[in-house]
Amino acid sequence: MLLAFSGFSQSADNVVAQIQAELQSHNSTRALELVHTALQKSPGDPRLWTLQGAIYSAQGNKKDALDSFHHALKIAPDAIPALHGAAQIEYEASSAAAIPLLQHLLRLQPQDATTHGMLAIVAYQRGDCPLATAHFEKAGALFDSQLEGLHAYATCLMRLKEFDRAAQALQRALLLSPNDSRERQVLAAVQLRSGQPQQALSTLGPLLQAKPDSQTLELAATAHEDARNTPEAVKLLQQAILLDPHNVNLYVDFALMSAAHQSNDVGINVVSDGITQEPNASALYLARGVLYAQLDQYDKAQADFEKANDLDPSQSLSIAAQGLAAMQKNDLDQALASVQERLARRPNDPALLYLQADILAQKGFGPGSPEFATAMRSAKKAVSLQSTLGPAHDVLAKLYLRSGDYRAAAQECRLALKIDSADQSAIYRLIQALRKVGDNQETSELVKRLAELRRESAREESERNRFRLADDSQP
Repeated sequence: MLLAFSGFSQSADNVVAQIQAELQSHNSTRALELVHTALQKSPGDPRLWTLQGAIYSAQGNKKDALDSFHHALKIAPDAIPALHGAAQIEYEASSAAAIPLLQHLLRLQPQDATTHGMLAIVAYQRGDCPLATAHFEKAGALFDSQLEGLHAYATCLMRLKEFDRAAQALQRALLLSPNDSRERQVLAAVQLRSGQPQQALSTLGPLLQAKPDSQTLELAATAHEDARNTPEAVKLLQQAILLDPHNVNLYVDFALMSAAHQSNDVGINVVSDGITQEPNASALYLARGVLYAQLDQYDKAQADFEKANDLDPSQSLSIAAQGLAAMQKNDLDQALASVQERLARRPNDPALLYLQADILAQKGFGPGSPEFATAMRSAKKAVSLQSTLGPAHDVLAKLYLRSGDYRAAAQECRLALKIDSADQSAIYRLIQALRKVGDNQETSELVKRLAELRRESAREESERNRFRLADDSQP
């Protein structure tokens, strides 16, 4: 570390040079002794504090090194060596404290690619993709030989929905690892997201010519379908299913393709085969229900939707409650305790009241139990405090259904649908309520509507799966 400051005496310069010579000779112990002696005489010399920081850092004593660098910066705020030293320590710790230090460096050296690159990585690690992307760009070719850096850059571009640019970054990554099948799959997934099916097929070409796995076949099938080559898409998807018969996503993809081309009977047969392989996969019953609805076989569609709900009751649990449950590691008892602890402090919070009702409903308590009564009170109070809280109307409808008050359940469903016309839980429960009271006039249309929403949800989930393929591979 060569330190250049002006305004110091020749003797001070000699001491600094001597310390640097000891460092170059890897004699850090002697160098530290010289620094300590010099600091007793010249405590205001930022070069000495910077050298002390460098020595501590080399010895692995990051805390004292950082203190020394910051002491130097108090004396000389624009001291580039001290800024570099402090920024490097914070960068290695993935600390947000690196960001202002690196930004300070860029004000002094605006074209420094390494500083731009470090700032890009720290911002990426902190989840600040707009900031990270700006500095990845200014780092220029710095990351062209760094696979993880290119992955981070591509990840941020995908999160910003800049799929074309993300594909370009991943093409650079593929040049570094052309024989890595995962790299090719990730690039192809992003190319599909950016509407480039032919480029995706070109990327997958070497894998398809070898011995493709089910994921490669699934991606290639999607690319052919997007390129309007449905027969090839069907063939590849069938190969994928034969190769990986327990992969639920493959059957859902086939159902989507069948629905798009009015080949509902074929789709039903394939999905039924999938149910034979995975009889407890709710997604398969939902997919088959969509196909039945397209054939106007509403009773069969409704039966599949009900089966899916029986297999996975958490589908009826709201996004907010699911998030809370996930935070509690899917322990609903712990989630409920957390909500009730907050309710003790904020008893009129409609969101917390709704969450309490939803979790209690999810736990399956029936009419007549104290827990059911608590859930009903909480849901009613939530909608009285915030009538636009759609999920609270949903859970109240669920409780009314459970207690046998079907007309009240239908009314809550209609209120929820006024708030969100695409609320699948509300449509599903409205169908249940109407069937219970013998009002079948609306039921067929509602099943058809639910099937359309489920099909769109499945398509979006397929898109998310491709995004996750790319996003999960990043550092």
